[in-house]
Amino acid sequence: MYCLTQPLSRVFKVLRRPLGFRDWPLNSNVKPPFYGGVSDPKFPMTTTGSFDDSLFARGDSLLKRASDDVPEKIIGTILFACALVSVVTTFGIVAIIFKETVAFFQEVSFGQFFLDTQWTPLFNPPRFGIWPLINGTLLTTVISMVVAVPLGLSSAIYLAEYATPKAASILRPAVEILAGIPTVVYGYFALIFLTPLLRNFLPVEVFNALSAGLMMGIMITPTVGSISLDAIKSVPRSLREGSYALGITKLETIFKVVLPAALSGIMASIILGVSRAVGETMTVLIAAGAQPRLTFNPLESIATMTAFMAQVSSGDAPRGSFNFKSIYAVGAVLFLITLALNIGSYWISNRFKEKYD
Repeated sequence: MYCLTQPLSRVFKVLRRPLGFRDWPLNSNVKPPFYGGVSDPKFPMTTTGSFDDSLFARGDSLLKRASDDVPEKIIGTILFACALVSVVTTFGIVAIIFKETVAFFQEVSFGQFFLDTQWTPLFNPPRFGIWPLINGTLLTTVISMVVAVPLGLSSAIYLAEYATPKAASILRPAVEILAGIPTVVYGYFALIFLTPLLRNFLPVEVFNALSAGLMMGIMITPTVGSISLDAIKSVPRSLREGSYALGITKLETIFKVVLPAALSGIMASIILGVSRAVGETMTVLIAAGAQPRLTFNPLESIATMTAFMAQVSSGDAPRGSFNFKSIYAVGAVLFLITLALNIGSYWISNRFKEKYD
């Protein structure tokens, strides 16, 4: 009987010990904080081996909270300051832009700015119709998206659905390298190589919207492709397997299951590409020229909003002059267009976002 009861008693003694003391040596002469049903006042244990609820009622904790740590508070303050810098910078830029814009519209009416069809601020008399600049910006943007959307989306589909892991690991970095090339290089490449090539087939001018738009499309392709690839890869594998189980081919699965499920991310990538094209400066300034025209002919020279801002700010207009203020008026219109695109991207992402368990 002793050989049976003695092991059981040792087991019961171990089980009665509080959490953290179960490995206390049984033959130790040093008593743990809880021993023999008597609580040590320095350790908040009851005689049943559980924590005293009054400890938590007082709001104390055995764990050190991060908010009580001075270094943690300092790090949190530094990170908050870093986040605040971007917000303050944004508000500062907006305030300066609209301050000068208000001064511009004190001399030019809204009717002259939004209803006139000629932009000749350096002529006498000057005319400030913004539509030739908006027309040039939209023309190059449309041409670039006609190139970037098919190329970017096709590359994303191939890398996500058809390419082997080894091929994807090589091709994706190769495509994303295009995003790291300076835009001035794209501009001179369009002017020196692409424009002479197009002149063999089309009667394009030396500076034209077509070559600038085509080169911008190549430049924006990595942006559209990378974000679309992430959106396609986020679609659960179970949707593809369910489609295959119904006998649907892989191509039909991509266009009828995968792409609709990744629609929010794809649309966000397209709108982000449009924002990138609208704000592009050096490529259109070098390849498209700086002649404001209200035309839809991509073979002619045009001027965009960003190209005009770069041209005037290069030193032709003294600071504080009327022409200098026109830069901020054009910049305000460009800011509102980009803001509308970003809001639209956010709305589309939330509107068509799919959630899966």
